[in-house]
Amino acid sequence: MERAEKREFVTELNEVFKASGSVVVAHYAGVTVAQMNDFRSKMRAAGGTVKVAKNRLAKIALQGTEAEGITDLFKGQTLIAFSNDPITAPKVVMDFAKTNDKIVVLGGAMGTTTLTADAVKSLATLPSLDELRAKLLGMIQTPATRIAGVVQAPAAQLARVFAAYAKKDEAA
Repeated sequence: MERAEKREFVTELNEVFKASGSVVVAHYAGVTVAQMNDFRSKMRAAGGTVKVAKNRLAKIALQGTEAEGITDLFKGQTLIAFSNDPITAPKVVMDFAKTNDKIVVLGGAMGTTTLTADAVKSLATLPSLDELRAKLLGMIQTPATRIAGVVQAPAAQLARVFAAYAKKDEAA
């Protein structure tokens, strides 16, 4: 890489660290090119990105960002996975690490919070933002349908009573 390319890469990576909902750092030593391409495509499909960066450049890019606390994680062959949704990157990385033992999660960052490897694993078990929205919407709709049923019940009962009186009058 030339010096201008390095500056551009550091600037781009700095913007990524500032804008991302979560960042995961992992070792990838021994991963084949085909496996890495598969991993990148899975991450892209989920709405995230995987980058391999020189540790020195990544440390420079971290300066002045909220995720500056993860600079110690950049030792050895590291990759950076990030996404705007805080759950996406950890979830995809942990799913891929289950099938490929050469991906070792070191930690990560979510805003100003520095995450350990265990914290990334627990974050990956949380439901995604869309799943949480669906659950919340379901919880809101359930009481509304019950209220509608309760409100309609007295009117239905009154109608049955009037119908019974009408039948009684017809019979007499």
